[in-house]
Amino acid sequence: MGKITVQKDCGGIRGLYVIEPAVFGDARGYFTETYNYRDFKEAGIDCEFVQDNQSSSTRGVLRGLHFQIEYPQDKLVRVIKGEVFDVAVDIREGSETYGKWFGIVLSAENRKQFFIPKNFAHGFLVLSDEAEFCYKVTDFYHPNDEGGFMWNDPGIGVEWPLPEGMTEDDLILSDKDRRHPPFSEFRKTGSC
Repeated sequence: MGKITVQKDCGGIRGLYVIEPAVFGDARGYFTETYNYRDFKEAGIDCEFVQDNQSSSTRGVLRGLHFQIEYPQDKLVRVIKGEVFDVAVDIREGSETYGKWFGIVLSAENRKQFFIPKNFAHGFLVLSDEAEFCYKVTDFYHPNDEGGFMWNDPGIGVEWPLPEGMTEDDLILSDKDRRHPPFSEFRKTGSC
């Protein structure tokens, strides 16, 4: 069973992977393995995931850009309902792609998954009326360990594809996400 198709080093950024699992369908519906340790290890992703998370959001919700400070996590993300634009920003000290970003549309329809290694900032924007977002992580949640920087920081330049009919002013962000400092502060201190 199984087997996955993998795109490595997405956007020229080492360590980012887009995974497409095999889907077996017939008149009854479909079956797919969303995770198989052996297949992922063979593709170069050898992680021990310790927690699964799921969130639900409505159109225009933007979550991010977040990272963990002392307890960084590898993440394997996917969408099981709706569609999001998912973004990772390289914040690995000494990386040749430091401050560069890559984004991909994840949807229930395309079933793509996105692997984001430790020391990347992460965020997503909901493009559909609703979206359910699932992700596996390699460390437990530590409530006081989250950092972040501005989702629209010009120093990073993420090209967020706004949902039809929406402007940046229409986007729905948490108070915390509205207050994140610019990326330039992270560059100076290594944390926000």
